[in-house]
Amino acid sequence: MASGPPPLQSKRVSGRGSDTSKLTPVTENAQQQPPAPSTDLPTQYAPADVEGPLYERWVERGYFEADEKSDKPPYTIVIPPPNVTGSLHLGHAFEHTLIDALTRRKRMQGYETLWQPGMDHAGIATQNVVERELAKEGKSRHDLGREAFVERVWQWKGESGGQISGQMRRLGDGVAWSRERFTMDEGLSQAVQTIFKRLYDDELIYRAERIINWCPRCLTAISDIEVEYQDDDGELVSMKYGDGDDTIVVATTRAETMLGDTAVAVHPEDERYKHLVGKLVKLPLTDRSIPVVADEHVDPEFGTGAVKVTPAHDPNDFEIGQRHDLPALTIMDEHAVITAHGPFQGQDRLEARSAIVAALRAEGRIVAEKRPYVHSVGHCSRCKTTIEPRLSMQWWVKVGPLAKAAGDAVRDGRVKIHPQEMEKRYFDWVDNLHDWCISRQLWWGHRIPVWYGPNGEVVCVGPDEEPPSGEGWRQDTDVLDTWFSSGLWPFSTLGWPEQTESLAKFYPNSVLVTGYDILFFWVARMMMFGLYAMDGTPPFHTIALHGMVRDQFGKKMSKSFGNAVNPLDWMDKYGSDALRFTLARGANPGVDVPIGEDWVQGSRNFANKIWNATRFAMMNGATVDGPLPDPSKMSATDRWILSRLNTVVAEVDAFYDDYQFAKLSDSLFHFAWDEVFDWYVELSKTTFQAGGEAAEVSKRVLGEVLDVTLKLLHPVVPFVTETLWTTLTGGESVVIADWPKDSGFRDAGAEREIESLQSVITEVRRFRADQGLQPGQRVPARLTLDGTPFATHEAAIRQLLRLQPEGDAFTATATLPVAGAEVALDLSGTIDVAAERKRLAKDLAAAEKEKAQANAKLGNEAFLAKAPDHVVDKIRTRLAKAEEDIARIQAQLERLPQG
Repeated sequence: MASGPPPLQSKRVSGRGSDTSKLTPVTENAQQQPPAPSTDLPTQYAPADVEGPLYERWVERGYFEADEKSDKPPYTIVIPPPNVTGSLHLGHAFEHTLIDALTRRKRMQGYETLWQPGMDHAGIATQNVVERELAKEGKSRHDLGREAFVERVWQWKGESGGQISGQMRRLGDGVAWSRERFTMDEGLSQAVQTIFKRLYDDELIYRAERIINWCPRCLTAISDIEVEYQDDDGELVSMKYGDGDDTIVVATTRAETMLGDTAVAVHPEDERYKHLVGKLVKLPLTDRSIPVVADEHVDPEFGTGAVKVTPAHDPNDFEIGQRHDLPALTIMDEHAVITAHGPFQGQDRLEARSAIVAALRAEGRIVAEKRPYVHSVGHCSRCKTTIEPRLSMQWWVKVGPLAKAAGDAVRDGRVKIHPQEMEKRYFDWVDNLHDWCISRQLWWGHRIPVWYGPNGEVVCVGPDEEPPSGEGWRQDTDVLDTWFSSGLWPFSTLGWPEQTESLAKFYPNSVLVTGYDILFFWVARMMMFGLYAMDGTPPFHTIALHGMVRDQFGKKMSKSFGNAVNPLDWMDKYGSDALRFTLARGANPGVDVPIGEDWVQGSRNFANKIWNATRFAMMNGATVDGPLPDPSKMSATDRWILSRLNTVVAEVDAFYDDYQFAKLSDSLFHFAWDEVFDWYVELSKTTFQAGGEAAEVSKRVLGEVLDVTLKLLHPVVPFVTETLWTTLTGGESVVIADWPKDSGFRDAGAEREIESLQSVITEVRRFRADQGLQPGQRVPARLTLDGTPFATHEAAIRQLLRLQPEGDAFTATATLPVAGAEVALDLSGTIDVAAERKRLAKDLAAAEKEKAQANAKLGNEAFLAKAPDHVVDKIRTRLAKAEEDIARIQAQLERLPQG
């Protein structure tokens, strides 16, 4: 279930908080303000003016590059290589935000950090793109020939491919651009050929005729990951095979495949058909008879308990055929056109389906027809054509020993999967993995390095070997599945099979950050190949899995649904930081992430808040010059915020180490907005106004808090924090600044003192709002603070709550006992007490009526017996709300002046 961030909102209660939009320094006399201290910050934050130049400066200065000769400990993450045909979508933006946050923090912590960029050649997708371009010219790839077509694809790649690189820069991706790789470049091609040769020599790659997923449009085998399943309206036809006592009924959604049936299968223990096992039955519309076989694969409870067996066109039927030595008859060509001799020859599969059902109906062979019959059907993810299972000669990887090694690496703790509950899904996959079909009938891709001789010779050629030549020798025409080369990504990008310095320094990767949707495909293949090629060393220490981005209602984003979002649009409108922060706030491990535009807008407001509050603080003297003053010279407010700051540093570190991006983002949001900007800055104003040594101490503490807070925020919101931090500190770049450390400073007494002070201010603010007082409206008040932890904070309390001195004519018309203090307010002349009592009495009557109605329903046993659970829960919620309203209104009435 999707779980994401609510719209951003600080915890401050309604009423006046910090107003950082009015950027003027605090002075003792607001009528005679001196010129504001200079900052180099514009009055408003404009992301479009900041982000592009900042990113180019980072790249030019080499901040994201990695040095294999460095003595620093390594931290390595590879980018899940996007398709060269692709563009940045929200899923990319989400994943890249998380990886960038991790690498930026580790870089600040002193690690030699490598975020390895690159792109995948995306065999089918890229070939389709270029073929469509050729079609506009009235040509096909066959008009060009293989060599010219591949050259044309390289030309397209150079001119149009890889637009995602520019979009990654827009997002702020801190990748090592000088190390960018492509799965078809020379070095990676050598790696592909090397591992193919080793696997072949170890008899872990072989060629065999098996059932594969075939796309009649793309004319190639495709992998499981390239098959998209959707519910289609089809038909379920039950038809009668044999005659008389030898009649047996089977059902199918693909009637056309009956032309290739070579048996009917039943369960060995099914009493209904025991008399038929071993007999031959007549196959309708043909001159063939086929046997009835007993196989435990058949479910006797499903349908009639008898299934038709078409070994050449169904994977389960193929296995049955293998067990019973049945012939496999291919009845369709690569275009899904019927090739079986007879009246249906030359018809498309769907055309033949209708014709065959009509012919069976005419012979009285149709027992039942159900249409529409909704069932799950596989489609090619590229062209949406219905997949055809097809018996075909292909190249395969024998995955048994490789998959076992991949499972053992997680079981023995060498690799950790996060969140841990995803381990079961991983084991379910690798423990039951079928051999992997790696050949594709394409021209774009890594061509299989196998040559066939004129006398049946088969030679696999390594990267440093010369292929056989002479008359009759030819290379295999197929290319390798894209996942074959991307499975080598963690080490091929570092120079393998050469034993490079980069490989020694940066392998294995520290963590892989990727979606749970490709756990079975890309992740499993990297595990198998990494362990095989790197002498049992897995490709990464941790697999951190995240969910999918969905719309704000939890629905999958899709152009067909009309809810797909181009992240560039939101970055243009709100800034890259706003998008990044929204995505990070929704990133709970392994859980889908809903996102809506209003959430991005809320994050933009947060970026503006950081900007305005930091600028405001700097104009009022916040400084990072010199060491922090001794705590003995600090106020309780100073000690409180430093204590909270260190707690947050420790908290954020723990969340990062546990990949809890949502929690760390939420922690930083509430600390920055609620505690620093809405409380500390406001509470310090009276100190600033008073001047003297206390003011200088608080200005230095404020500078320290901003320095550390901006560093903590930087990995998630890099652009705004870079601009503010460099202006505040004069430092070169926060990208290379030291990551904050928990100094260990805690002051529980100061925290209790300020928490008590906050409760007083919050409660009085709430009362003022309940009474309809404007935030800026001043009210005479008498404060009794003796004996409270916050007795020395009267000036701050009066300033924040707009409370005037009581004066000679003061009359306490409302008294609030809060946290051991007493706040007496003179509301005479500020509100119409009689009108307010009347309004509250009306609200109270409505709440009591609601409570009575809810109690009546919940006390009705007949109603409770019949009502659905969600209806009863709704009424209980209404009752709780009514009781809460009654208590609140009664408290307001009690606080109103008498008379």
